[in-house]
Amino acid sequence: MQEIERAYTQHAQEVYRYLLSLSHNEDVAEELTQETFFRAMRTMKNYDGTCKLSVWLCQVAKHIWYQWLAKHSRQKQVELTEEIPGGDSPEIATMQRMDKLALYQAIHVLPEPMREVVHMRLTGEFSFREIGEILGKNENWARTTFYRAKQKIMEQMEG
Repeated sequence: MQEIERAYTQHAQEVYRYLLSLSHNEDVAEELTQETFFRAMRTMKNYDGTCKLSVWLCQVAKHIWYQWLAKHSRQKQVELTEEIPGGDSPEIATMQRMDKLALYQAIHVLPEPMREVVHMRLTGEFSFREIGEILGKNENWARTTFYRAKQKIMEQMEG
């Protein structure tokens, strides 16, 4: 029990940010974060230590997110009029100035994993290193994927 409490203390914010990058909804991200740690507590015996605990928790969160999507498939997932959460990074500042509807449409048609990298970077505020770890890749892969996704978005926004 202490192990899961320690994991929650150390990784809850990271899991929350990851889920926020997927859901774009603070309430949903909070609810799914709680569900993630509840399930992690029940299945901690399945964690074999081959990856970082934070990566394993984000994988659990990702499965919970997919289940939530399936359950709510008939409901609107993202309110396009909401502000994109984020800090003062140049990428976010530039993206916020664009027409939000067109931006979300451009992001929506990106192939996976580009779409996931963009969501994690812009709304989850994950570093490229963290994105690489979560997706089982390296930091350079995450940077390159994000750059290529930005290029595709810019092409689509111009066209």
